[in-house]
Amino acid sequence: MKLVDDFTEYKILDMADGMKLEDWNGKKLLRPDPQIIWNEKISEDKWNNIDAIYNRSNKGGGSWDIKNNKLPSSWLIHYQDLTFNVKLMGFKHTGLFPEQAYNWNLIRKKIKDAKRNVKVLNLFAYTGAASIAALKEGAEVVHVDSSRGMIDWAKENVKASGLEDRPIRFLVDDVVKFVKREIRRGNKYDIILMDPPSFGRGSNGEVWDIEKDLFPLVKLCMEILSDDPILFLINSYTTGLSITVLENILNLTINKKYKGYVSSDELGIKMTNSNLILPCGIYGRWEKENER
Repeated sequence: MKLVDDFTEYKILDMADGMKLEDWNGKKLLRPDPQIIWNEKISEDKWNNIDAIYNRSNKGGGSWDIKNNKLPSSWLIHYQDLTFNVKLMGFKHTGLFPEQAYNWNLIRKKIKDAKRNVKVLNLFAYTGAASIAALKEGAEVVHVDSSRGMIDWAKENVKASGLEDRPIRFLVDDVVKFVKREIRRGNKYDIILMDPPSFGRGSNGEVWDIEKDLFPLVKLCMEILSDDPILFLINSYTTGLSITVLENILNLTINKKYKGYVSSDELGIKMTNSNLILPCGIYGRWEKENER
């Protein structure tokens, strides 16, 4: 498991009873997490003065219960020299997945080590953390998401990191349709990133099902990789999807055309002052052999 242990403005303070107690740059949030199946609290005293709690509904979804009426609607959090806007979203999220800092660092290293102009395509790009990491190292980025709200949020994050003058294109689009158009246009990318949901809908109501649609999408993406690609990265939070499945997909597609190195692992965050670790999803990646 790859652990993120240098995100100083984000901490897991405790976790029990299906809930994780977090510190987001001084704001204390309590959110559900399906991995937390134990009921033993480590630090009972930390479960006080919580700013907001996400409560699930029996009918599905849920809502935030704001305990601190001074809690702002948005605030900043920093990781190294990157800056992001945090907000409380309707489905328990905050717009940022701190465990992905491991991948942000990887992306930055790959671009820096390439010592050439690098074009990056970020699919299911959400609020743009990976896009910002790539921009920071001078890459040209195309950022695609089916949600106008997420695109607007990503633009806010680019501005917060002082990168609004860097070369990035934002597109509200269905990723499959976008990739097919890029094939027809002959556009190529050195790095392709994707963070597909389990299920979702495109900008015009297109249905996405990761079990049916991930493999065909990766096959399509083979046609828009450059002649000398650097990295192909798939993130997943889909329960039950194995890291071996992601490796198999990459070996059947990218690694057949571009001989390199395929690997996979879990991502996790260690709880503060504890040896407990929260699993936070998986990744599979192909990388150019001599750039490992």
